Amino acid sequence: MASGFFALFDDIATLMDDVATMGKVATKKTAGILGDDLAVNAEKATGFVSSRELPVIWAITKGSFLNKVIILPIIFLLSAFLPQAVIPLLMIGGMYLAFEGAEKIYGYIVPHHHESVHLETKELTKNDILQLEKSKIRSAIITDFILSLEIVIIALSTVNDQPIKVQIPVLIVIAILTTIGVYGIVALIVRMDDLGIKFINIGKKRNKNSLQGLGRILVAALPWVIKVLSIVGTLAMLLVAGGIFVHHVHAIHAYFHHWPSLLAELLVGLVVGGLVFIIVKSLWWIKKIIFNQN
Repeated sequence: MASGFFALFDDIATLMDDVATMGKVATKKTAGILGDDLAVNAEKATGFVSSRELPVIWAITKGSFLNKVIILPIIFLLSAFLPQAVIPLLMIGGMYLAFEGAEKIYGYIVPHHHESVHLETKELTKNDILQLEKSKIRSAIITDFILSLEIVIIALSTVNDQPIKVQIPVLIVIAILTTIGVYGIVALIVRMDDLGIKFINIGKKRNKNSLQGLGRILVAALPWVIKVLSIVGTLAMLLVAGGIFVHHVHAIHAYFHHWPSLLAELLVGLVVGGLVFIIVKSLWWIKKIIFNQN
């Protein structure tokens, strides 16, 4: 009895060690896409009344957890009964990421004006504000679903050769950590200007120029931080997408075998993204011409 009891503990310890090891590998693999996740969600979580920023982020965070509750069982079933479908799904996701990256680069190179509606909060009723808030939350959760799917599939690719008893806890841990990590950082980012204003006010009361200076830096830095995250996110999407094709398409892997990995992945991501972007744009123009003729 005692030997069986200790054998059980040994099995559990071995399993946890495997989970911890594979969890580290999966976390490194998914780190690239988190830059884009941060940039997208930080942008979507801004523009609210200061008192509503944290409740909005919490609402998006709950939506993100729900997304993963939906995604994880599907991925587990796929891994158990149709594992050969994982790589094609991963490559489809890679094409999407590459397209998003190429579209952002196109937007940087060829500036285009978007219609924008500037609404002053004081002109909106309470119901209007709530509806606008719900709309932005819904949009953020839909975006999160796509990014969460990519993160889970990429994490699965790192543990695909492991038994299901390792895959399940690794993916659950990754899902929880990425959600808490991303939205925790987003909360800090969107409140950075408010923290800066508090430092400025405290500095004025206590006559401390250093605090006022720090506060002004935080207020001025927020838009730049979001811009930097946007650039990092674009590069991360292209690198992750390129990495998927470099590592899973034999011909591409053989051609770029001697190239520096970052350069190869970025170049492949750009090429794939450019091709998908051209196809999507062409289809959009064809659709536009057909509908205009009718």
